Order: sequence, then structure tokens, then C-alpha cells
Amino acid sequence: MSSQILLVTHINAPVERVFDISRNIDVHVESTKHTGERAIAGRTSGLIELGETVTWRAKHFGIWQNLTSKITEMEYPNYFTDIQVEGAFKSFTHEHYFYPILHQTMMRDIFTFESPGGILGEAVNFLFLSNYMTQLLVKRNKVIKQVAEGRSNS
Repeated sequence: MSSQILLVTHINAPVERVFDISRNIDVHVESTKHTGERAIAGRTSGLIELGETVTWRAKHFGIWQNLTSKITEMEYPNYFTDIQVEGAFKSFTHEHYFYPILHQTMMRDIFTFESPGGILGEAVNFLFLSNYMTQLLVKRNKVIKQVAEGRSNS
């Protein structure tokens, strides 16, 4: 059984800027610095493109983990999708949507994931993993918003 996280973030910046910042490897690293995350293979800096992969190394729950994701869909500047190719999840799909509204952007994330381990994995999702992933995505979106709006991260 999969779990799904839906987030909506309003950003005072043009949709093209938000789209590019959202797929910027360097901004992603900044947004996850508390986990020591870094890109170690595939696209390791700049803007990730359709068909490209990135392998991340980060510490979650006290354990260093690698996760490779691939951009499988992209329509500039409206949406892109990345999926896990290899990693700790049984699967995940992260859909990123961008809607221009006047001079702002509404960014919508749909993160669908499944943990390995059957019923035990479902229990882990319910007890803490869904909340943990939500907090990671909220923190990431806060950094995207700050960068897009030209504000510092402090």
C-alpha cells in the first residue's frame, strides 16, 4: 500500500524561475544540508533535465543511504516527475506542478511512496515515515521559495 503527500506552496516569483530552481541540484543540496545530502553520481550540479539521473547520499535515521532518481517526464515550465530508480523505498514518484497565478507561482508537490516490508513497512509509514518525508519536503519548498523570492535562508 502506498502513501501520498500533497503540498501546495505559493511563491512570489515567475513560474519559469520557480520551475528552474526546483530542479536545481545545488538548491536541493542546500535544502537538505541538515542530512549531509550531496549528489554523488549522474547530474551532480546545475539543472537536471529529462532522462537524467542523480544519485544522492544522505544520512537518514542515523544511517548513510544512497538513492538514485530519474526525471521521467518534463514539460517546461509546467511540470516534471522524478521516480526512484534505486534506493531504500520500494518505490516513489514525485510529481512537481507549477501554475502561474498573476505574478506568482503555485507549486504543487505530489509525493507517492511505498516502503518495503509489507505490513511492517505500512506500519513504519503510518508511525513516522510519512511525517518525516512531509517535513523534508516542507523544508525543501521553504528553501525554493526563499531562493525564488531573492531572500536569504537565514
